[in-house]
Amino acid sequence: MTNPTRIAPDTFTAAPALIALDWGTTSLRAYLYDAHGALLTTRSRAAGVMHVPAGGARAFDAAFEDACGDWLDRAPGVPVLAAGMVGSAQGWREAPYVEAPAGVDALVAGIVTIESARGATVSIVPGVIATGELPDVMRGEETQIVGALDEASSIGADHSGLLIGLPGTHAKWAWVKRGLVERFQTFMTGELFGALRDHTILGRTMRSPEAPDRAAFLRGVSVARGAQRAGLLATIFSTRTLGLTGRLAPQAQGDYLSGLLIGHELNALDAMLAERGVALANQPLLLIGDDALCARYAAALHAFGCPHARVVADATERGLWRIASRAGLVRADSAPVCAD
Repeated sequence: MTNPTRIAPDTFTAAPALIALDWGTTSLRAYLYDAHGALLTTRSRAAGVMHVPAGGARAFDAAFEDACGDWLDRAPGVPVLAAGMVGSAQGWREAPYVEAPAGVDALVAGIVTIESARGATVSIVPGVIATGELPDVMRGEETQIVGALDEASSIGADHSGLLIGLPGTHAKWAWVKRGLVERFQTFMTGELFGALRDHTILGRTMRSPEAPDRAAFLRGVSVARGAQRAGLLATIFSTRTLGLTGRLAPQAQGDYLSGLLIGHELNALDAMLAERGVALANQPLLLIGDDALCARYAAALHAFGCPHARVVADATERGLWRIASRAGLVRADSAPVCAD
């Protein structure tokens, strides 16, 4: 899948039909669509939920106006849909979680609205919660999953279900069946990597490489895969000891640690799938996220006997449009248009 069609700001060739916001913890990304789902333009702001100044709803309103005010000046009354942490308890207005299993209809039913100072109605998509002894939540990823579902048939997924991975600071793995997020698990792999690199002794001997060291990364994956019983805590110190003994260069230690952590994440995923009679090896799956990070996961998955991972482009844009369509904010018979 290629990137959606985009043109320069302020040179719209079609009437805007939807403003959609991917409003997360650290950034705000705004999308302007025409009536056929083609992207007219996009823009980003460093106005994530954690960066919005104190001031409650007024501060969020100001950030929204900064990102989209000129669009609304030119197209007053255009519907607005927002997803992500903007709907959290720390956001503009809380959109309570809907309980898994949940699909697009449950998300639409859980939408809440807030009116901006200029009178624009902003619809906010809820997140999803998996209840149980150890609850888990997602907010924003559910929209990406909705946007990725059209890719299921292209990788040979059947009605038994589809595995979708969302690498990131808090990586998530979701099992989706018949359009419903049935269950999911969060792994704090990315955040743990940053903490270990920046705030422990492991980082003292690391040096930044000129380019990613694939061999060191795969070495870390291999060590993790061979140490399933020992586990993560018994193997991460090898990042330092291999360096101290001259068997791992300073420039390779970061990639080794990355592979070690992702490898242990996949160990856990493999074990959880096995409990339900599913094998990670040869499992067709989708990956959503940063291209470079998804490439790391694809390489690690290949080492686990899973060479069929496909990276989905534009999942957020497609998911926002699909939810808006199902909610009746735009025509339901159109889909986002991508450039060739």
